[in-house]
Amino acid sequence: MATHTSPMCLSALYFMNLRGDVLMERQYRDDVTRNMAQAFRTEVIQGKDRGNVPIVNIGACSFMYRREKNVYLVAVTRANANAMLCFQFLNELVALFTSYFSSFTEDAIRSNFVIIYELLDEILDHGFPQITSPDVLKSYITQTGVQSKEKGSYGAAEKAKQVSMQVTGAVQWRREGLKYKKNEVYLDIIESVSLLMSPKGTVLRASATGVIAMKCFLTGMPELKIGLNDKLGEEAHGGTGGGGAGGGGLGATTSGKKSIELADLQFHQCVNLSKFNGEKTISFTPPDGEFELMKYRVTEGISLPFKVMPIVKELGRTRMEVNVRIRSCFSDKQFAMGVVMRIPVPKHTAKATIKVTGGKAKYVASQEALVWKIKRFQGLNELTLSAEVELVSTLTDRKAWNKPPITLDFQVPMFTASGLRIRFLKVWEKTGYISTKWVRYLCNSGKDTKTGHYEIRCQ
Repeated sequence: MATHTSPMCLSALYFMNLRGDVLMERQYRDDVTRNMAQAFRTEVIQGKDRGNVPIVNIGACSFMYRREKNVYLVAVTRANANAMLCFQFLNELVALFTSYFSSFTEDAIRSNFVIIYELLDEILDHGFPQITSPDVLKSYITQTGVQSKEKGSYGAAEKAKQVSMQVTGAVQWRREGLKYKKNEVYLDIIESVSLLMSPKGTVLRASATGVIAMKCFLTGMPELKIGLNDKLGEEAHGGTGGGGAGGGGLGATTSGKKSIELADLQFHQCVNLSKFNGEKTISFTPPDGEFELMKYRVTEGISLPFKVMPIVKELGRTRMEVNVRIRSCFSDKQFAMGVVMRIPVPKHTAKATIKVTGGKAKYVASQEALVWKIKRFQGLNELTLSAEVELVSTLTDRKAWNKPPITLDFQVPMFTASGLRIRFLKVWEKTGYISTKWVRYLCNSGKDTKTGHYEIRCQ
C-alpha cells in the first residue's frame, strides 16, 4: 500500500527559549499534542547533542528546528515532509518577524503575542504554507491594531479585493496600481572576496561571494531583463556581448577575457527560471522597493584587489621587526576606501615604533596587533609599513609564537573581483514610459562582511 507524502505539512509550531520553556505555540493538526514540546526540550535542548543536528526524530514525529539568538523555532510534523522546504519556511518566518519587530528575540515575541498569532493564522493553512511576504502581510496586518476608518465602506472592500488578488495571483510580490512621477531602477553588485595568501605571495585559496541588490520605483507592472557577462550568457548570445545598453565590449568572449562561471545561484522568487534556462537572461517583474535579486559564488579567475608582502622577524627575546608592503592591483582611476590592516604581534608586546608611507598606524593592545588605517588608497599604488616591536622581558620561557595571519578590510567601488558586469538592463511596461537606470559595483572584505576574509600568512 502506497504511503501518502506531502511537499510540506506541519502539525505544530513551537517558539521556545534557551531553557526549553514554550513562549508560544500554534497547533495546525490534531495528530500531535503539547507533550511534543516537552519531548523536544528533554531530547535536544537539555540533551548532550544540543543543537548539533537540525532534524530529530522522536517517536513518530520529526522535529525540524533552528536557533535565532535566544529563541528556538521548532516545526513538528508526522508526515513525510520535504525537509528543505520546511527550513526555507522557517527562514522566511524569521525574516517576516524581523521585518515586523526589528528583531527576533524572546522579548520581541513576548511583547507581540497578538500580532504573531494573527500572522501564524495567515502564513499557514492546516499546516500548509500560504504567504510569507512582509509587503503583502503588512498591507492588512498592522502592528497598531487600529481598525481602518473605511471599515464597511466601498474603499475598504476594494482594498480587501486588491489584497486577495495579490495573494492569490501570479505576481503576489507586487500589487497593481503603483504610480511614480519619476521611474527609477537602482542595481548594485556587491562582492565579498575571501583570500588566503602565503608569505611569498602565492594564492592558496580565493573566492568571491556576490549579491545583486535592487531598488525599484516603477509605475505599473513592468518586466525587467538583465544580461550578465557570465559564461552562460555569453554562450547563449554567441559571444556578441548581447544587445542593449552597455552591451558593446563587455562580453567576455569578444574582449578576449575568460568567461566567468557563476556557481551556487540563488534567485528571488520573482525571477522567471524558464526564461533563464532558455535565454540565459534574468527576466522578472520586480517587487516594489528594495530586494535581493540574486546570489552567486565564483571560485576561479579571481582578480585580487590587493597584494600584501609581509616580513616578520624575531630578533632575540625582546625585539621584533615587521616590514609590510601592500600594493593595489586595480586601475589607477579607481580607489579603495576604509582600508584597515591588522598585523598581529605577541601578547607580551610593550610598545611599537611604526613608520608608514601613507595612512596612520598604531599599536592596539586590546587587539594584540598593529592597526594600519588608510582612508583612501589609489589604484596601482604601493605603500609600506616598517615597525620595531619591543617585547616584555621575562625570566621564564615563553611558548613559541604562532604568527597569526595578517587581515585586511577594505571597500573598492566600481570594482568586482570576479569581473562580473551588467551587459544590459531593460525595462518594459505597456504604457511605454522611460525609466532612469543606475548600476554600481562594490568589492569588499573584512569583519563588516559576513563572508569576506582577506588573510595573508606571516610564516
